[in-house]
Amino acid sequence: MLLSIVFAVLALLLVTAVVSATSVHLERARLLVLADELALEAADSIDLDGFYRGREAVPDDGGVIPLTDAGVRRAAVDYLAAHRDVVGDLEGLTLEQAGTPDGRTARVTVTAIARPALISWVTAPWSDGIALRATSSARAW
Repeated sequence: MLLSIVFAVLALLLVTAVVSATSVHLERARLLVLADELALEAADSIDLDGFYRGREAVPDDGGVIPLTDAGVRRAAVDYLAAHRDVVGDLEGLTLEQAGTPDGRTARVTVTAIARPALISWVTAPWSDGIALRATSSARAW
């Protein structure tokens, strides 16, 4: 009887650990998808000021108007504002970095906090949340 109770308690603790790890992993996957969407949206953005001023495209880039850091950040912020219903339940969502290292690639980094789904003495050290970070890049054509 005692052995059965000990095994039941261990099994429940194992279940709480697995369920909590799975929930954190799913939150990380959602954050990575969001980072991908932001990078794609930013790569599709165009520097309207440069376009209307007749800014010359980089000759090696086949006539493509280069991305700017401000344009990439603006596109990412606009996307987050327009899609608040999709990203609203990510706790502590922050656009940490949005820019372009080379004028053709949009790189976006977002952070959020994930909390374990079930709290037990096994997962209690992470009850305040686990900081998640996702970085994604997309190249403009």
